[in-house]
This record gives sequence, C-alpha cells and structure tokens, in this order.
Amino acid sequence: MAQCLGHTARGAAHARLVVRSAPAVPAAAVLLLHGGRADGPEPPPALNLPALRMRPFASAVTRAVRGRNVLVAEVRYRHRGWNGPRADAARDAVSALATLRERAGPVPVVLVGHSMGGRAALRAAGAPAVRGVVALAPWCPPDEPVDHLDGRRLYVLHDETDRVTSARDSWDFVRRARAAGVDAAGIPMPSGGHAMLRGADLWHRRAAELTASLLSHG
Repeated sequence: MAQCLGHTARGAAHARLVVRSAPAVPAAAVLLLHGGRADGPEPPPALNLPALRMRPFASAVTRAVRGRNVLVAEVRYRHRGWNGPRADAARDAVSALATLRERAGPVPVVLVGHSMGGRAALRAAGAPAVRGVVALAPWCPPDEPVDHLDGRRLYVLHDETDRVTSARDSWDFVRRARAAGVDAAGIPMPSGGHAMLRGADLWHRRAAELTASLLSHG
C-alpha cells in the first residue's frame, strides 16, 4: 500500500511523497516527478493524469532495483503549473528531497522526471544527495541553467516527433551541460510522442535500466 509523507515548517505546506516501495533501512532512493503545465497556480486535480502516467515507471524502477534496499517514491506538487519565476515544481522537488532526507538520511538519490517534472528534476539536481537524473521528454527552455549539475550524470530521453516539448531543446540542453563539464547523454527514442504511450514498454524499461545504473555508479 502506498504511503503519503509530508510535513509543514513554520506553517508552510510542503510537497508530498507517495512512497511506492520502502525498505526498512533504505540505502538509496528514487524520486519520480510527473508532468504538469506551464501555468497553473491551482492544486493538481484529484484525477491527476500526469501522475498516473508515472505509475508504470515507478513499477519498472521498483523491479529493476529489487533486493537493493531502494526507496521508490512519487512527488506530489502543491501547484499544477511551473508558474514562471516561481518555478513551483522545482521548489516542490527540493522540498521532497528534504522530506526524504528526514525519513531516510543522506542516501544517494536518482530523480526521474517527465515533461515539467523533467525540468524540475534537472533544476533540483544540484542538491548534494542527487547522483543523477533520468529526464523523460523534458521541458528544457533555451535558458535552463546547467552549471549546478557538475558531478551528476544525466540521461535525457526524447522522441523527436514530440509536439509538446522540444527534442531539439533537449539535445541543446545536453550539449550545454557537456560544455559545462557535466556527464550528460541524449537518447533519441523511436516512438511515444510526449505521453510515451506508443512503445511504452521500451520507455519503462529504458528508464528503469538507466536509473539502476545511476544507483550503481559510485
């Protein structure tokens, strides 16, 4: 059964974690961040389709790291959108990392994010615990920062037929990250569009394999 974690600090609500797999003593963790909208200050709806889309990724990751004492959890945002300079999804990713540290201690973490969640994962990846990011069809605007990613490994997966977020922007992000000294790889996917539905098994398998490899990387 999934477990919800969250806390408040000085009256401010933090992002929630929905824990899908929780060993007694975690040695590492994976946080999954779903997509959203460019703008949307309201809370996500009760029927949150972007969050549901991450469920099979959570299941695939859980299978890939079985026996390795890895906590697997999904982040639930306070707001539906990124919301310009507020970068709400990135703030919630950082908040979720703090909640995770309270529960599991300073374990290494891999972030897996789709679309807006991919952008949030990349933005939050400068946190000390983060070992790497698997970004799925991420939203990577041309001005998205890369300098904070030194020492991380990044895998960016994108189908070039995606009409919602730009694969060209993803490949440009990878090039800029490499120029800044980051270990980054762009991986073209043969199908799936933005929702990653066509050829979904390949998306799930590839993301899980890359996540497991990041956790094995010292």
